[in-house]
Formats: sequence, structure tokens, C-alpha cells
Amino acid sequence: MDERYMEQAIELAGLGRGKTYTNPLVGAVIVKDGVILATGYHSKYGDKHAEKMAVDQCESPEEMIDATIYVTLEPCNHTEKQPPCTQMIIDSGISKVVIAQLDPNPVVAGKGKAYLESQGIQVVSGILQEKAEALNKHYNYFHRRKRPYIVLKQAVSLDGKLSIDPSQRTYLTGEETYKKVREERQYYQAILTGSRTILADDPKLLPNVITDFPPVRIILDRRGQALDFEKYQIYQEAVPVWVFTKNDSIANTPEHVRLIPDQYWTIPKVVDYLQKEGIQSVYVEGGSKIHDAFLAENKFEEVITYISPKLIGGNGVPAFYSDRKVSSVMPLALQSVEAVGEDIRIVSRRGKKDVYRVDSGSRDSQENQKSKPAY
Repeated sequence: MDERYMEQAIELAGLGRGKTYTNPLVGAVIVKDGVILATGYHSKYGDKHAEKMAVDQCESPEEMIDATIYVTLEPCNHTEKQPPCTQMIIDSGISKVVIAQLDPNPVVAGKGKAYLESQGIQVVSGILQEKAEALNKHYNYFHRRKRPYIVLKQAVSLDGKLSIDPSQRTYLTGEETYKKVREERQYYQAILTGSRTILADDPKLLPNVITDFPPVRIILDRRGQALDFEKYQIYQEAVPVWVFTKNDSIANTPEHVRLIPDQYWTIPKVVDYLQKEGIQSVYVEGGSKIHDAFLAENKFEEVITYISPKLIGGNGVPAFYSDRKVSSVMPLALQSVEAVGEDIRIVSRRGKKDVYRVDSGSRDSQENQKSKPAY
């Protein structure tokens, strides 16, 4: 029976997808004597938490006495934009709390469960935990690993090429893929690309829906080649743009553009900066060198590949290409394959921590390779 109610809470949590910003997706169901009294979910960043929405929907305080609340994530025990849910649950008369997943955020991290139990509330945790954790993949990863969840997205021909020429855009995928990518972007807190992509494609890098908290557009532009704020589309919308560059003395920089200077930016330094800024997830739409730089540094968790039924051949630009010498392959675990219009979408995740050398089959971690600028 617990699984049945938790399933409903998980479905409710999904209603907030793309709207909760740095907060997790959370759903709640209040049950008494086998009857569902109320439901709730975290609908928007800064709004009521799921538990509060559910409690507010109950017709009278008396009906919640000795009821059970099912919550997909451990109730908070601190005050930020909303008061602590733990105290509200206690004050409501609810006597039992069933939790799918404990919160990995150190601000909560077991404190909510401990406080409820200290006040005589019965707490059960771990019900449908795996399903609940899948709701907040990026949030969980960020708080457990202390770094953003990074996805490398690419669109390639059947022969693994990105474009005909590095200086101009080659249209490979169809309209359905274009729509899918724009939808995909809204579920990440940052969209990252390199200056060469800005110069060749002039993209906006925006999702199909602009919310109150759109993803930050990030440009890796060490030489300052794409800092023409009047020319390129990415600067035209008043949505934050961060540029990692050596050049921080550009006049008339728009208010929504942040220049982040360093004489020697590397991928690890960029990732560390994003982590300190609280960026939980990054969707990398770079070219071959940007992607290869993330690969070389082991700074990614997932690769999304859109394959177009087209061929380029010849000296077309290959995916994940640079002049670095390699002696190993990176194993990935296939997650899904689906048709998107005339194209194929393949999702793969890091399968193992180590990589495997091509020549001997022995394991050889790339973590100690010297970091080099790739843009």
C-alpha cells in the first residue's frame, strides 16, 4: 500500500519539472484510513513546498490528526523562502511520515527525519527510493559529488561528422530534433558552448520556453573572439551570458553579460567555478574540441547523440576531435535509443570510473593528465 501512494506522489512531483530551478521536484500525498485527503507538489521555485500545498488543501485541521503523509523527498527542517516543513507536519497532527529519499543537500541531510522522530513522529524511509531519485538526477549528483552534472550533446552524420567546414554551420538533423533539443535545454541550469560555435553558427542557445530562471548561456572564449555584443544573437536576449575569457576590459558590456577573466582557463577550472556558483547541471553544445576537452578531463557524465541519416565523408569535421595523443577508450553504458523524426537519439552514461587502454587492455585513469586550454 505504501508503494501505491508513493507512486502518486512521484507522479505529482513531475508536474513541477523545469520550474523549480535549484530546488528539487517533490510530491506529497496525505492519507487517512485508506482515503486520500489531499495532494501537493512543489510547483515553482519560491512557492509552497509539496507538504505545505497538501496540508493547505485539507478541509479541516481535525481530519489530519493521525494521518500519514507520503513525501518523495525528506521534509526540510530549515527556513529559507519557506518555513520548515517538519514543524508544519508536527503542528498539523500528522503522526506518520513516509519518505522515498533522504535529501543529500547538507542543509537537510537527515536533519528533517531526525527532528520528526525526536518529536514522536513515526518515520519510514526508502519507499520507491530509486524512482524518487530519478526525479532529481542533477540535484542529487550535485550535492553528493560536489560538482555539476555535465552532459555532452552532439548532432552527427552517419559517419560521425559534425559539419562540412569548421567555419560554417551544416544542417544535419531534422525539425523534430531541433524542437527536442530546445525542449531539452530547459531542464539544465547552464548551456555551454565554445567561441567557434558562436562564430560559425551564431546560436541563441535558448530553450523553447523561457521561465523565470532560464539557463545561463556560457561561452568558452579564451581569446575574446566572440565578444561582439551587437553582432551575435546570444547577447540579444536579456538572459544571463557568462564568458570565460582572458579579456575582461571590453567596453559597453551589457548588464546580463558576465566576463570571467583568467589568463589560463582550463576545463577543470571552469567546472570548479560553476560548482561554486551553484550550477547543478550543464548541457554542453560545443564543437569537436570542446567536447574532446571534457572527455580528456573526465568532466562529464552523459553523452546525448543525435544521428542524422546523412553522410559527409572527406575532410568533414569529426566529432570529439583534437590533436591530443590518445591511448585509451572511454566505456559508456547505453541508456536509451529512440527515433526523433528521421534522426536517432542515443543516450549513454559513464559506465565505469576508469578508462581502458587500447594497446594492453589495462586500466589507465586520465585524471592526472595535464589540463590544457581547448578553446
